Amino acid sequence: MSHTNFLDEIQEINLAYLLLAQRLLSEDREAALFRLKIDGDMADLLSTLSARQLTKLARTNQLICRFSQTSAQRLRQVTQNPRDQGLAGLHASLLLACDTFESLPLGDEG
Repeated sequence: MSHTNFLDEIQEINLAYLLLAQRLLSEDREAALFRLKIDGDMADLLSTLSARQLTKLARTNQLICRFSQTSAQRLRQVTQNPRDQGLAGLHASLLLACDTFESLPLGDEG
């Protein structure tokens, strides 16, 4: 695969992520804040971006979205779970939800 193809795929992923983020925010803001691990200011900004602005933002050579799990051990717990399959999904959700994104404020700052 050529370098150009990788860049095209990154840009497609970025645009899909941004469109999904906008849709999540418009349908259920509080759930979107939790799932996207973003704060209210970022949510407000993402919600107001035009199609042209989204496209411009997506056309970078860096992924906009990233793993919220920065610990390899936590990711191993999610992917190598020996629990009963009926509980595996719930366990994975709990593990993924317990780490907050480092930019989220812990309380009111003002």
